[in-house]
Amino acid sequence: MQSATENRPQLEADRLADAFRLFSQASEELSGAYTSLQAQVAGLAAELALANGRLKREIEEKTALTERLALLLDALPAGVAVLDAGGRVEQANPAAAAILGAEVEGRDWEELAVSALKSTAVADEWEMSRRPGRRLALAETPLAANGGRILLIHDISETHRMKVLAARNERLAAMGEMAAGLAHQLRTPLAAALLYAGALENPRLPPDERQRCGSRVAERLRHLERLIRDMLSFARGEAGGGETIAVSSLLAEAGEVFAPLAQRRGVAFLVSDGSAGATVTGNRKALSGALLNLLENALDACAAGGRIELAAAPEDGAVLIRVRDDGRGMDAAVCERLFEPFFTTRAEGTGLGLAIARGVARAHGGGLEVESEPGAGSVFSFSLPPAKAVPQAAARRRPARSAPQTLSSVS
Repeated sequence: MQSATENRPQLEADRLADAFRLFSQASEELSGAYTSLQAQVAGLAAELALANGRLKREIEEKTALTERLALLLDALPAGVAVLDAGGRVEQANPAAAAILGAEVEGRDWEELAVSALKSTAVADEWEMSRRPGRRLALAETPLAANGGRILLIHDISETHRMKVLAARNERLAAMGEMAAGLAHQLRTPLAAALLYAGALENPRLPPDERQRCGSRVAERLRHLERLIRDMLSFARGEAGGGETIAVSSLLAEAGEVFAPLAQRRGVAFLVSDGSAGATVTGNRKALSGALLNLLENALDACAAGGRIELAAAPEDGAVLIRVRDDGRGMDAAVCERLFEPFFTTRAEGTGLGLAIARGVARAHGGGLEVESEPGAGSVFSFSLPPAKAVPQAAARRRPARSAPQTLSSVS
């Protein structure tokens, strides 16, 4: 009993020593953790300072870039307008206001287009309603982020004027080269008309012969009239008007006029409309006339029992209208000269119809090509750029529909 009492203080001293030792150990661990934490904080602070420095430099660089872009935007001679998803102009540079002649920021682009622009025969080109002679080119780029658009507006008035002048000079030069050919073209039917007219002066000419000579005179004079009309069409060479035309309506009009002609000749005629609602911008009368010209040439190449197809379909970003026949075809030498003015393989042809048709296609921003082989028929491909929707509202104002007109037919 006495021994247990004597050992108790010793046990308490041992426990106290153990507790003190554990406390010292925990203190050392906490001190080490604190030191490590300080080191981590210092490292994080250094990294944060570095990141802040980079962020500051990026902000400064972006601010400088924004300033440069703003200066560049203001200095651009082309107009730039940023539209939101609803079609309202969020931002525009001074050139846009100068070109359009009005403040554009905050305005609805469709309303502005209706009041300021009218369409032309060339896709993406528009005329100023209140400033005659002013011509603009518009290009649109969608903004995927917010559903808006960026419009680039170019004043191409001078470029268009020079292009028209160059085309006119080219036509005048071509007409100068064609003067001798024209004299020959006029002389032949004129001489025939004079010959038959001279026969009519004979009082002893039988009535049936007199009627035949009169018909021949009228026929030769009509040939002269057609030749002069085609010469004037070739000389003008422009496709005035800016009507938005459905390709299907062009096919329908051409088919309505041409089907009776094909039926009388015993030639099958098929219209295949694969245009899928495509539209073009231009002069309806000129385009219809060019298509009928191609169809009449195809009819001249076909014998009874032949076949002609008029087809349209979008292809490679354009609207392609094809006239295909299974007629006699042409060799490479004829195809090479086919669009030359006054070149014809027909006794009654003027040699201008296909030159006019190609001129119509080019005036509308397209082209006309031919593929043919002797005995294998021919394919004429009339390409046109599709009508653009910029600005969409300008499409609401279109000229009244014109009736189709047939140009003279040649091969």
